[in-house]
Amino acid sequence: CLARDKKKVLIVDFDPQGSLTKGLGYRDSSSYPYSIKDVLFNEINETSMNYKDTIIHTDESFDLLPANISLSGADIQLSNVMSRETIFKRVIDTLKDDYDYVLIDSNPALNLFTINGLVAADSVIIPVQAEPYACDGLNDLLHTIATAKKQINPNLKIDGILITMTDARTNLSLQVVENVKDNLNQNIYKTIIPRNVRLAEAPSYGLPINLYDPKSKGTESYMLLAEEVINKGE
Repeated sequence: CLARDKKKVLIVDFDPQGSLTKGLGYRDSSSYPYSIKDVLFNEINETSMNYKDTIIHTDESFDLLPANISLSGADIQLSNVMSRETIFKRVIDTLKDDYDYVLIDSNPALNLFTINGLVAADSVIIPVQAEPYACDGLNDLLHTIATAKKQINPNLKIDGILITMTDARTNLSLQVVENVKDNLNQNIYKTIIPRNVRLAEAPSYGLPINLYDPKSKGTESYMLLAEEVINKGE
């Protein structure tokens, strides 16, 4: 949605499951020469590599730095490296001037990958599903973000919390939204992402929702979110 608004966008898949990469149609890891793991270990070993060569230029007018299962366990290998929290930041710093937005899709576990993502980022968007216990892990994440801000990245800020997978027909979804608003002293995005069949289907077809079904509720919601993100940034 940002790319459709003529923004230059890089999406980084920083999750060993590689769900983002697969959801954009790159299910076969042999279909691209490099992944985020190659980039990280190249930075550690200080070998010669142009990181721009590792990027996939998608048909949807945004760029992708992919991930796959090879990233699994790499955080253990990274744990013995000097300045291990800043490895990813050093990579991103060489790329970010080419883009208006770099979106880092981190995994939900509070591990070394997440820390690297927080150190590299300027700000954080926290998705929260409108389901029971969705808020339980949120305080731990907020504490991790606060620690990263205090110790490593003083410029880090939280852009907002994004409520997702809501069902306006149920009291439960409405209750979760109200709980988040009442209990967390954080900005909440006005846009709320609904539970939507077409949204759920789109990744299996390897397409973003606005190409899979341009007229769906999911597309409408993410277009509104993109507009909100742009306005907040400006």
